[in-house]
Amino acid sequence: MQEKTEQIGWYDRLWAALIFFTRLPLWRLHQPPRESFRSVVEFWPLAGWVTGGIMGGTLYLCSLFMPIAVAVIVAIAVRLLVTGALHEDGLADFIDGMGGGVDRERILAIMKDSHIGTYGVLGLVVYVLLLAATLFSLPPAVAALGIVAADPYAKMLSSQLVSMLPYARTEETAKNHTVYRRPSIAAGVGQSVQGLLPMVAFLWLTGIGQWYYIIFVPGVVMYFLYMLIWRKLQGYTGDCCGAVCLLVELATLLTIVFTCK
Repeated sequence: MQEKTEQIGWYDRLWAALIFFTRLPLWRLHQPPRESFRSVVEFWPLAGWVTGGIMGGTLYLCSLFMPIAVAVIVAIAVRLLVTGALHEDGLADFIDGMGGGVDRERILAIMKDSHIGTYGVLGLVVYVLLLAATLFSLPPAVAALGIVAADPYAKMLSSQLVSMLPYARTEETAKNHTVYRRPSIAAGVGQSVQGLLPMVAFLWLTGIGQWYYIIFVPGVVMYFLYMLIWRKLQGYTGDCCGAVCLLVELATLLTIVFTCK
């Protein structure tokens, strides 16, 4: 199975990632082999270029002719439409599981349940409020660039879960019946480039002095989330990846706010 996946070209794997992580009708242009979806994490940060670029561009363009608060809400709504709320669904399931589960089996069962619980609802509300308030507190151009940088950077850090942990379920019990392939060293280098390039460009364009906080703090947040997942589940799920991605992205944007003040 590993050899078969490696034989699939990068074009198919990239296209599979864009199809998997967005709701853009790219499948109409090209339909990659099913096996290529095992490697979508390798291009997860690059998919963040698309989702972050669309959200950041929407925020900045809307801020030119409407109040910044409205522009922020529109930008968040647009990204939800582009991604199909894929990661938000994971965040809600993750919070429900961690909040309501008492052991590994119960947590996994709650996370797989399609119904959302009280913990998940409250978690999503708090997350969206924090995200909106964070973006609202920044100048529109900085907020837009921050999104473009934070989205791929968070996905780069979150993708390390696949390398650091085993899958917590079996392929048959997975929600999408697909288990991600653990990235190779070359794929890991590619993920780093995909995630760091927008961040380096953001730091250079904004000239933020305490840039090292923006690099370091999200990594610390990701590490503590990794430790929580390891202690509770001894493995990752797709919901874990989505939840960590959003929380690390939020930590990145919050750090940008603090360093800009």
